[in-house]
Amino acid sequence: MVVMAVTDRALGSKGISAFVVERGTPGMTPGQKEDKLGMRASDTSEVLFDNCRIPADQMIGVEGQGFVNTMEVLDSGRIGIAALAVGLAQGAYEAAVSYARERKAFGRTISSFQAIQFKLADAATRVEAARLLTYRAAYLRQQGRRTTLESSMAKLYASEVAVRVADECVQIHGGYGFVKDYPAEKYFRDVKLTTIGEGTSEIQRLVIARQLLSR
Repeated sequence: MVVMAVTDRALGSKGISAFVVERGTPGMTPGQKEDKLGMRASDTSEVLFDNCRIPADQMIGVEGQGFVNTMEVLDSGRIGIAALAVGLAQGAYEAAVSYARERKAFGRTISSFQAIQFKLADAATRVEAARLLTYRAAYLRQQGRRTTLESSMAKLYASEVAVRVADECVQIHGGYGFVKDYPAEKYFRDVKLTTIGEGTSEIQRLVIARQLLSR
């Protein structure tokens, strides 16, 4: 795993360096496994360090550039989170459409009700917009461009769309959206992480504003 460590306290953020720490290194042990709200198929655990000594040749890059490199990696990571959010939103949308076509109320499928149609239309439009923002950021990144603004925009919009679409998916399912017999509740639990991972929505808005105002 990659670990950030302070190599020069006097330099603040410019005194942080990155190291590769291999599994089984003396002094590094896994801690408590977290009991998470969603994304439960992916284990998350704390890592404990106790007098863990790492040789200098396991340093990644230049000494003191760990923080800077981490910020650069975030541009790609946020595109990844945006793509995850788009996938979850698409899944929630498809689950809502499938249920709306099957569920009957008052003698007809609920997909025939305008209230449900409007929810599905809004969800499909938002998912497509999030997908295009994510594709644009990914394309620019692939071209070697700096994508701090585009990555944050894609991550912010896609993650918040995913939460909204998952919420509507539960709403369309009604009471069944609250039980584990249907996928709606899992989408609802899983999408929340996308508004937190690689920087919260609040951080994305801060990054976007700073990028725009620095021009």
